[in-house]
Amino acid sequence: MSDPIELTEPANPNTGRARKALLRRLVDVVAMPSSAIAHSDRTMAGDVLLDMLLMIDEEDRIYTAERLRKASEAPKRLLLYLAICDFKVAKPLLEDNEGFDSSDLSDIAGRTGLAHRTQIAMRRSVPPSVGDALVASGEVPVIKRLLENEGAELSEATLDQIVAVSRDAEELCLPLLGRREVRAAQAMTLFWWADSQSRRVILQRHAADRSALIDRCSDVFPMASEENWSDPVVRKTLQLIERRQRNRLAIPKSPFDSLEEAVEAAAKNGLSAEVAQEIGYLSGVKPVTIAKIFDDRGGEGLAVLCKATGLKREYLALLWRALRRDLTDENGKPDQLFQSLSETFESLPVGRAQTTLRYWNWSLSSAFSPKQLAKVDPANDENQFSSARQTARLVFGA
Repeated sequence: MSDPIELTEPANPNTGRARKALLRRLVDVVAMPSSAIAHSDRTMAGDVLLDMLLMIDEEDRIYTAERLRKASEAPKRLLLYLAICDFKVAKPLLEDNEGFDSSDLSDIAGRTGLAHRTQIAMRRSVPPSVGDALVASGEVPVIKRLLENEGAELSEATLDQIVAVSRDAEELCLPLLGRREVRAAQAMTLFWWADSQSRRVILQRHAADRSALIDRCSDVFPMASEENWSDPVVRKTLQLIERRQRNRLAIPKSPFDSLEEAVEAAAKNGLSAEVAQEIGYLSGVKPVTIAKIFDDRGGEGLAVLCKATGLKREYLALLWRALRRDLTDENGKPDQLFQSLSETFESLPVGRAQTTLRYWNWSLSSAFSPKQLAKVDPANDENQFSSARQTARLVFGA
């Protein structure tokens, strides 16, 4: 019978052979499949190994994590400890170990740093709740990896939050638009700060032509007319669906005989606030919408406006001149930005352009609605559920 172990310092503390051998034996036990070891034995081995890992070098922790890379049945406490260690330790487990559930990964994301969260965002499968935790950090590299991961599932709330973050991170726009979960309303909101390439994607993929809505609701228009458009809910909704874009009722009250004449005057004399507002009225959009279009840095809003209202290509150039922008560069060559804008105009179908313009008008103007929302029924809280309200908040700020 051997003598009991003395709890004193070893005779030769510099060798470390026993420590390394013990570590490897414990890791071997913990990594065994459930068919080869009792659950209680694995749990005990995990507890002993965890206490040992607290007192040894990082090199040994890296070894342990690498050995447990595929050991999804290893004790959860042990895996969680290694996952929040330095990234060099945690990386193998965050890459491949399937022993973590959504709660575990969300907890790790909240307790670690950028490198850990980026690795979690790249896992083969990222549940919606984990995506929520990752996006909550607001870290652009993490969000970009998450968007690029086809195995990540993104909730509606997470996508809304990413849209908001993308306002100050243009590099998120294209990856975000590539997600199948993105709604048209989110894409239309994103338009106002997206780069030129992203804007083309939005206009090509996310602008509907409203044909189904027009067909299904065509009988409602005469009903609303008989009621003299007195119902504000019906009036606002049908304005989004209606086929005609120009406001024919604005002509008798306007100093211009047509929308074309107003654009010609703007090109000749400059785009004053009064003329800009008249162009908006004649186009069937509200002042805040036309102001946003004319203030747009990229200019694609002009292409949408012209195509939606039936203005010919030469009027796009006139509006460009009205904004005091050059049609040619300093070498006399066609301005590249205007060339790109012209290509967008040519490729954009009328129906999609009208839907885009109407959505902007519907959503942006909601920011200036006089309706009071205090003490509103949560089920009817427009600030929370209305796409129009949400777009207005993001574009104009809270």
